Amino acid sequence: MVYKRFRVNSIIRILLLGLTLAGFFYILFKTTLYAALVIIGLLIIYQVYSLIHYIEKTNRDLTIFFEAIKYSDFSQTFKERGIGPSFDSLKKAFNEVMNAFRKTRAEKEEHYRYLQTVVQHVGIGLIAFQPNGEVELINTAAKRLLNVTQLKNIESLESWSKPLVNTLLQLRPKQRALVKVEDENELLHLALYATEFKLRGQKFSLVSIQNIHSELEEREIEAWQKLIRVLTHEIMNSITPISSLASTINELLKESLRAQPAEEKMKTESLSDVHHAVQTIQKRSQGLLHFVDAYRNLTLIQKPNFQIFSIHELFARVEKLMEANLKKKPIQLKLRVDPQSLELTADPELIEQVVINLLLNSLHAVEGRKKAKIYLDARMDGRGRVLIQVKDNGPGIPKENIEKIFIPFFSTKEGGSGIGLSLSRQIMRLHHGSISARSKPNEETVFTLRF
Repeated sequence: MVYKRFRVNSIIRILLLGLTLAGFFYILFKTTLYAALVIIGLLIIYQVYSLIHYIEKTNRDLTIFFEAIKYSDFSQTFKERGIGPSFDSLKKAFNEVMNAFRKTRAEKEEHYRYLQTVVQHVGIGLIAFQPNGEVELINTAAKRLLNVTQLKNIESLESWSKPLVNTLLQLRPKQRALVKVEDENELLHLALYATEFKLRGQKFSLVSIQNIHSELEEREIEAWQKLIRVLTHEIMNSITPISSLASTINELLKESLRAQPAEEKMKTESLSDVHHAVQTIQKRSQGLLHFVDAYRNLTLIQKPNFQIFSIHELFARVEKLMEANLKKKPIQLKLRVDPQSLELTADPELIEQVVINLLLNSLHAVEGRKKAKIYLDARMDGRGRVLIQVKDNGPGIPKENIEKIFIPFFSTKEGGSGIGLSLSRQIMRLHHGSISARSKPNEETVFTLRF
């Protein structure tokens, strides 16, 4: 009885077709009813077509099923009731397979969206591209780092950094590289690491990009601080007893000189010479102690007290403090804050110290120059970070010195200690920011604080 409905329908259709054929031949040989003969002939054709169509329905369902799989169209459904229980079971199996495929595709899409979310939110820049440079994937961190909203081909970055483009296209799997890029007065040290994978038979390079400039600066500052701590400790240990002994001997000699009788003049003169010599030793040792103590300050910067404050108010305070230095000097100081409501989260006292130090350096640089100008500027950069810039039209800094000026003890000024800029850099590092310099000889020098 399993095939009852299908078999019954088929038998009935075949019997009807047989009876119709018998009637057709009877009319053909026994009568002259040609009109009836035509009608019965047409009926036979329709019955044959209907029988074939009925029997081939399963083949059509199979064709639809396989084409749906081929083209990933899982919206198809099959009616389970119709021509018999066995065919109903077949269509039920079709629907179950379709549902399984729909579920699998939904899970695949969920996993893809999850992976996309992870890739877009990871803090390391990622770029996947073909050998011809065509970009398949770029995440948010990479866009922010490369300062682009979209990227279709690696070669589009040539205007930003040609060395970076060449390195990306030449980087081999498991290979690392370091590229220096200067972007809007900011120096970037980009660490690249490449791997390779295949997708749809096509090779892709996946490159991670990180700006390790701050980490390099951090390590450099830590190294200098350790060196300074060791040097100052040893020097202080050596100079302190010398200074103390020189002071004691100096006091003893003073008392001896006051107590000497008049007749011992020659001896007094000798003691006086010794007294002056000891005084010199004492003064120089104290000078060395002050010198060493000043460098100890590089390792003893106070922890920033972060506050939200107006940059406009900061500039107004700095301008007031610089009045005495600018008085009676043909130097123009121009201030600009865009927008006027721009605010900063930092330690106002420490940032004020940095800005004043940069302005004093600029004052020294432009002194004696015609039409001397200094600009103090605050704004937002292309990545939405606050910038404070100090510009002057002084003689500039030689190219060979531009990367040395932040090193402790190095100074381009006669009699300079080399502390100011190094101290400024450490203050900016404590604020998780950076300080950089750019100079064009006899045109301008720009110091940029980036928060």
